[in-house]
Amino acid sequence: MEHLEEYERRELWSKIQNALFEDKIDQFRAEFLEMHPYDQAKIFEELDTDVRMQIYTYLSPEEMAEMMEHLDFEMVGDYFTEMEPKFAADILSHISADDAADMLKELDRNMVASYLTIMDHEAASDIKELLYYEEKTAGSIMTTEFVVIHAKHTVKEAMLHLKKEAPGAETIYYIFVIDEAKHLVGVISLRDLIIAEEDWFISEVMSDRVVYVKVGEDQEEVARIMRDYDFLAIPVVDFQNHLLGIITVDDIMDVMEEEASDDYSKLAGVSDMDRPDENAFEAARKRLPWLVILLFLGMMTATLMGKFEATLNQVAILAVFIPLIAGMAGNTGTQALAVAVRGLATGEYEKDGMAKLVMREAGTGLITGTTCGFLITGIVYLWQGDVFLGILVGISIMATLIVATLAGAIVPLIMHKLKVDPAVASGPFITTINDLISILIYLGMATTFLSLQLLK
Repeated sequence: MEHLEEYERRELWSKIQNALFEDKIDQFRAEFLEMHPYDQAKIFEELDTDVRMQIYTYLSPEEMAEMMEHLDFEMVGDYFTEMEPKFAADILSHISADDAADMLKELDRNMVASYLTIMDHEAASDIKELLYYEEKTAGSIMTTEFVVIHAKHTVKEAMLHLKKEAPGAETIYYIFVIDEAKHLVGVISLRDLIIAEEDWFISEVMSDRVVYVKVGEDQEEVARIMRDYDFLAIPVVDFQNHLLGIITVDDIMDVMEEEASDDYSKLAGVSDMDRPDENAFEAARKRLPWLVILLFLGMMTATLMGKFEATLNQVAILAVFIPLIAGMAGNTGTQALAVAVRGLATGEYEKDGMAKLVMREAGTGLITGTTCGFLITGIVYLWQGDVFLGILVGISIMATLIVATLAGAIVPLIMHKLKVDPAVASGPFITTINDLISILIYLGMATTFLSLQLLK
């Protein structure tokens, strides 16, 4: 099915809308169900409540489920409250267990209990199992809808079993093999299973070198493993190697988007990315904690500058260069921070070693600091005609860039070692810290120059 551009989607929706208003159910269903579920979802999200209520009567729970898997899960609760509880429960029964669990996590606990009580027992059981696991772990994003075969089965028996179970499975490109105690013992691709001789045992054709993740593994680490190995799916096991579920590539794509958004919001000093529909009070509540912390750090910067009041009074021109030096320190610190956070997220630091990467950033800071230092020394000398003032600003720039680069690289590493999300070492935080360092270096050196009577 061809991907629809926005204007094509709107043209098609115009036709569907006319069918709705004229109560032409067959025409609506023919046009709407012809669309890809993603395009259905994009249209559905823009509808008024009255139109959505009409659609609930025209589509079956199974058809609604296929579309709702493409909706923003944070908004699903609003849609469920519009529906009859039994209709909503039936929809959940037809949604893949991992997606249904993610939707239910966005709902009130009383609503969750109600839906699990009235929905299909087998589906409810699978969802309850997934709701048990901690958020952002392998267990919370895995699906229990997968096909397993036994090592003692023949290829023919396995193919018959696969044909029977495949319609309810999320993917069949990899088939995982278990023993009688449900331990994960191997994996076989669909291709290898098809070309194998019918009378061969699965234990003879499977690969027993299986890459897996533990049920409590962080979802970001799972995403890194699947990226490194180019997997379409990866098995999830408990501490005794029992196969509990699988994680598919579509779930990992959602994880990568979620983690990227989370890291970006932390780098911006925001506790969570603002939802478009939240009010000003909620947005302010999320941003205020970081701003209050940065306010106190800013007061420390002001207090530090007050300690050098005598120096600034003697040579007023020194104040002109404070924004330059502080700004350069903040910029280079943020650059190093971005490199460090990315390195930790991608696992680069584990490959190359943290010491090597810190040395690389130190070298980068030395080169950039020396270059900028010599450049600013010449500019200040030509501007002010004072060689010692140029040397002071140049040395200060060089020292602050070296220190700021190291700070931007080392702070996330320390946080990582302390099991704190390194993205918390946000841009505003590093910038404020580097302001303190740069002012201390600059005005401290200026005071030393004055005591040596090198400045006038």
